[in-house]
Amino acid sequence: MTSAEKQDKLTVLLVDDHAVVREGYKRLLEQRGNITVVGEADSAEKALSQFGRLHPDVVVMDIALPGVSGIEALRRMRQRRPESHILMFSMYEEAVYADRSMQAGASGYVTKASAPNVLVEAVHAVAGGRKYLSPDIAHELAIRHVSKDDSTSELSNREFEILRLLVDGLTVKDIADRLSLNSKTVANHQSIIRQKLGAETAVQLARMGEKMLQDPRNAARYPD
Repeated sequence: MTSAEKQDKLTVLLVDDHAVVREGYKRLLEQRGNITVVGEADSAEKALSQFGRLHPDVVVMDIALPGVSGIEALRRMRQRRPESHILMFSMYEEAVYADRSMQAGASGYVTKASAPNVLVEAVHAVAGGRKYLSPDIAHELAIRHVSKDDSTSELSNREFEILRLLVDGLTVKDIADRLSLNSKTVANHQSIIRQKLGAETAVQLARMGEKMLQDPRNAARYPD
C-alpha cells in the first residue's frame, strides 16, 4: 500500500454492545477497501476513551448501550471535539431518536433495517462533512416535523435522556450514578418532566414515556 493510499483511508470507531454485530459491520465496512475500523467499543465509557486516543474520522455508534446511552456519548464527544463526525446506527426506527441524535450533534442517522450499502454510503457522506439520513428515517422525520405531534419536543436533551432511563426501570439514584449527577438534580429533572408531560405519578410518567419512545424492549412492562 502506498503512502497516498494510507492517507486516503477513512478510520472508523465502531461502537455497539454486541461483539457479533460489531464483527459483521466491521467486515462490511472494510470490504470497501478505503475504510479501516481502528477501534471497537461495547459501552459509552470505552467509546469515549478510544475516541480521545484514536481520533477516528467517523464514529459509528449505537444508541442502546449499557450505562450511558449513545446519544449521551455523542453529546460528550461533540463537547470534546465539535468538528467530529458521528453517525448513529441504531435499531430504533422511531423518528424521535433520530431527531434527538441530530439535535445532539450527530452527522447522520441510519437504522439497522437499512440495506448494507446504506451504512457504507453514510460513512463516506459524514466523513465528507455532509449530513445523512437513511431513507426510512428521513421519511419518518418528515412526517414528525409536519405533524408536530410530539410531547417529547418540550424536553431538553438532559430531560429526554432521564426519561429514557426511567422508562428502562432505573431509579433516581441509578440515573444519578450513570450520568454523574447528584440524586437531587435527577429528582428535580424528573419533577419537571412530569409537569411538562402532564403525568401525575411516576408510574404514569413511565407509561407515557414508554409510549412516546416506543422502545420494543419495554413493550410488556407497563400494560394498560
